Amino acid sequence: MDYSNLIIDLQTSICDAMRIIDRSDLKILFVADGRKLVGSLTDGDIRRFLFNGGTLQDNAEKAANHNPRVAKSLKHASELYNRLYYIAIPVIDQDGNITGIYVGEELQQKKQSPLHVPVVINAGGKGTRLDPYTRVLPKPLIPVGELPIIEHIMQQFQKMGCDDFSVIVNYKKELIKTYFRESENQYRVTWYDEISPLGTGGGLSLLKGKINSTFFFTSCDTLLLSDYETMLRFHKENRNMVTMICAWKNLTIPYGIVEMGKNGIIEQMREKPELSFLTNTSIYIVEPEVIEKIPDNTSITFPEVIQALMDRGEKAAVFPVNESEWLDMGQLSELEKMRERLYGK
Repeated sequence: MDYSNLIIDLQTSICDAMRIIDRSDLKILFVADGRKLVGSLTDGDIRRFLFNGGTLQDNAEKAANHNPRVAKSLKHASELYNRLYYIAIPVIDQDGNITGIYVGEELQQKKQSPLHVPVVINAGGKGTRLDPYTRVLPKPLIPVGELPIIEHIMQQFQKMGCDDFSVIVNYKKELIKTYFRESENQYRVTWYDEISPLGTGGGLSLLKGKINSTFFFTSCDTLLLSDYETMLRFHKENRNMVTMICAWKNLTIPYGIVEMGKNGIIEQMREKPELSFLTNTSIYIVEPEVIEKIPDNTSITFPEVIQALMDRGEKAAVFPVNESEWLDMGQLSELEKMRERLYGK
């Protein structure tokens, strides 16, 4: 089998490497100088590089692991692969040149340990970005394929061993509750009713004294197909009060950009430049102390809650994920993309 698509050269950018990793089932690349192996590269390597101040425009070689496990023969690779957990093992000759990449007879799957972390879902908003659909149905019940979005979210968390749900409701809340009472799928849900709209953060004040451990907090229009265990470990190891899950977005401006100086002098021209930035997915990992500091009966966004925490010297951090791992149905144009991603048709 040809695994040349797993090999990138020294000049490949981090941004391009992320796109290639996203398209690969193995989620690993090997950086080479010609045929000579330089290092291996995973999304974890990229994340650590970005945490340390790297940029998406840097060469992928800077983020690579320069001491990857290698084998001298296919037999040696098979022995390593079957004895220890590896995604892929490059086979090199005596000069360090790649002669093959061994991935075994079948792709091994990493075993997921149940996380048993509570999940809070903010499902109280009107979903104005999905108007006119939300004039009839509340946003959490907008169907994406065979299920409403809120069930997709809950089932994704259940896969991670999280089945204790607290749902904050307001707009058309009785429709949401009726749906779950009549659903064939059973979920362990505690409902929290807003009397008046409390924003994306204020509704958490209804849970004071109800949660005493680290929890996931998510809106009901976003879905993350990512490694929750790694996120949770990052949050706890860094002792964050809040970890905001953010997705790298890469946008190409469809125009030539011109920067003008004094008297109209052209200082710089860039043809269809690409912008890279982090965007909030509205998914967070939160410590229970945060709830106690949210004012009662006050409309407030969760980013405002985070800002207030930081103003008091509390620690908040970002955990970046690939943009392909984030599915957002908050706009009509994204609904079909989400359906195709979930159902593949």
